Amino acid sequence: MLDIKNGVSLLPYNTLKMNVKANEFVEISSVEDLRHLSSQKGFPERKKLILSAGSNVLFSGDFDGLIMHNEIFGISVVSEESDQVILKVNGGESWTDLVEYTIGQGWGGLENLTLIPGKVGAAPIQNIGAYGVEVKDLIVSVEAFDFTTGKQVVFSADQCQFGYRSSIFKTTAAGRYFITAVVFRLSKFPLLNLTYGPLKQAFEGKISVTIRDVSAEVARIRRSKLPDPDEIPNVGSFFKNPVVDASLADKIREGFPQVPVYPQVGGQLKLAAGWLIEQCGWKGYRIGEVGVHEKQALVLVNYGQATGAEILDLATKIQDSVFDRFGVILEPEVNIY
Repeated sequence: MLDIKNGVSLLPYNTLKMNVKANEFVEISSVEDLRHLSSQKGFPERKKLILSAGSNVLFSGDFDGLIMHNEIFGISVVSEESDQVILKVNGGESWTDLVEYTIGQGWGGLENLTLIPGKVGAAPIQNIGAYGVEVKDLIVSVEAFDFTTGKQVVFSADQCQFGYRSSIFKTTAAGRYFITAVVFRLSKFPLLNLTYGPLKQAFEGKISVTIRDVSAEVARIRRSKLPDPDEIPNVGSFFKNPVVDASLADKIREGFPQVPVYPQVGGQLKLAAGWLIEQCGWKGYRIGEVGVHEKQALVLVNYGQATGAEILDLATKIQDSVFDRFGVILEPEVNIY
């Protein structure tokens, strides 16, 4: 039977360590739990939030609604062929543990996504990506519970409408679906993705490189740039890398020839948000209990007892300064509540 608790502290459930409370909190461990919950009187009208590991969430205050925490566990092989394996992973599983598991099995595909915090159920929502790989390229389908109909549904990868750090679950259908499982296609003969500069450089000239090698190098790079949330509370990249028209990128390059740019489909260019923020002097900045990490300008940190309002205030000042200097609008990657 579902145990809905009141006034639960969300401190252990968000990596920014916002000391806020949820009016109601429930642990979801099965699809049956979701059916039971959605059938309760008044459920559709309730303010609610599906919470995974809280690694991409900023609570600006207490949450006056129902928090549903994903604790649906389990991993199973759907099918296996000589060159690939189709793997179903339930949404409550740790993403980091999943990557380590697949590497241990010798299945390639997820190694570039090593050490991304969070749970599997959140990965499609954000279309997580790092070091040249996006999770959409490995996803076969997403299984989800539809709160509107009370039924379990399956989305193909195309139906998920994946975009840069986005999907249907974050845009037009935000809050409607609870992701219960994700199905991945992994390779037994991995084609390594070493397009990211530091990875390419690390393995240049080496004849034999394994997925374990790639994972270890990604872990080394991440640890050298990003603070451990357990040591310094943060949500990783606070802002998205902006995608702009070529005309704006060219204008910026006139004044800043060294600006990193990455060509995109359709002729637009992606800029490095961290570089833009750093040029505005924010890297290593601190005021009170909030700041910008000294090694990575994309990361906003809580040095102790920061409030959501303080973090939002700093984020707004950073956005304003980047726009004033470069004419670029920075969008938060973090979900703000």
